[in-house]
Parts: sequence; structure tokens; C-alpha cells
Amino acid sequence: MDTDLADRTPSRIQRFDTAERWVHWTTACLFGVLALTGAALYLQPVGAIFGRRQLVEQIHVYSGIALALPVLVGLAGPWGRRLWVDFRRFNRWSASDRAWMAAGLRGRRAVGLSKAGVSVGKFNAGQKLNAAWTAGAGLVMLSTGLIMRFYSPWPLSWRTGATFVHDWVAFAMVAVVVGHVGMALRHPEAFASMRTGWVSADWARSNAPSWLDGTDGPLEASHGAPSRPGDSDA
Repeated sequence: MDTDLADRTPSRIQRFDTAERWVHWTTACLFGVLALTGAALYLQPVGAIFGRRQLVEQIHVYSGIALALPVLVGLAGPWGRRLWVDFRRFNRWSASDRAWMAAGLRGRRAVGLSKAGVSVGKFNAGQKLNAAWTAGAGLVMLSTGLIMRFYSPWPLSWRTGATFVHDWVAFAMVAVVVGHVGMALRHPEAFASMRTGWVSADWARSNAPSWLDGTDGPLEASHGAPSRPGDSDA
């Protein structure tokens, strides 16, 4: 980062606005309900704690159907402008992302600016992979869950296959989410930004230099200027 950019950068920068945080935490709550009710349906000791298996099943089914709603609502209006920008970032892979992955596979500490000079944007390659996996696995879980719940139109082979796929993808999703939470806890300032919306300029300089200097897209989707504490985040 050049001296002029450092002079113009505020000490705190808005990483996520209200809509983005609402989408994240609402989705997280729904996933928590799905994991808990799924465990109650799959594991008899857990199911015995709750009882009322039919009610638990209904909560599980409709929570799964509702899982996409936070994202759809978040994207539906003007409040979702930054969410749209971040979705485009997730879908855009650069040479720096590939280098970041290579550094990680070689055992290097893949941070915002690696030893090889890799300049990472707002999201690193691992976060982009996690987003792609979550979207794909969510669609698989929704489709197989609907086949299992509304089974009449489907042949037996489809219902059997849907049950097998649903169970194993569910295990994989729980494992990935546990890893995601573990990574968040290891990076407290990044985790705090999903609660407060803000990070320090020092954090951005170390972990997301291409986002800070604008080459990964603007710091603020509406006009490209850095956000400052007290600005509206709607």
C-alpha cells in the first residue's frame, strides 16, 4: 500500500453491512435448527430427549425449505447492494486465489499477503470454496429432502438414493460448519466483523490488501469510498 492510500484510509472499515449480517446469522440459526432436529431424527438417544417425533420432523422439513429465504430476501431490495457485490466476489477467481491455494497446499501460512507476495481480496480462496460448497450442498439437501418428504411421485430407487445422499451430505455439512466455526474462533477480528460489521485498517492491510487498495472492488458498493464509523450501513 502506498503512503497516499494509507493517509486516506480510515482506522476502521466496514466489512459487512446490516443486510449481510442479517443474512448470515439468520441462515446460521436455521442451520442450527436443522442440525439439532436432524440429530433428533437420526439418533435415537437425542430423539428421546425431545419426543414428539412428528413435530420434530415438521420443524426439520420447513426449516430446510426456509433455508434459502434469508439470501433471497437479502438480495431482493436496495438493502442488498453490497450482498450482490460480495456474491460477485465469491464467483470471481484470480491468479492470487490460485496462488493462495498453492501456498496452503505447500504448508505455508496462507494469509492476506503470503511469502510469495500473494495479494488477497476481501475473501480468500478458502472462503470462496466454502461458499461454493455451502451453496451446492444446500441445493442437494433441499432436493433430496423434498423427495424424502413428498415421496409419492418418486420411484423407490429415487427415495432410497435420496435418503443415502441426504444423510452423508448432512454429515459433511456439519463437519464443514464445525471447521468454519473453528476458523472463525481462531481469527477473532474477522469473527467480530460478522457481529459488528467493522474491521481495523491494520487487519485489512494484513488479510485483504487487494480489497483495501480497491483492486478487488470498492470498499463500499454504493460509491467506492471507504466507510467510516457512524455512516449508515443500510
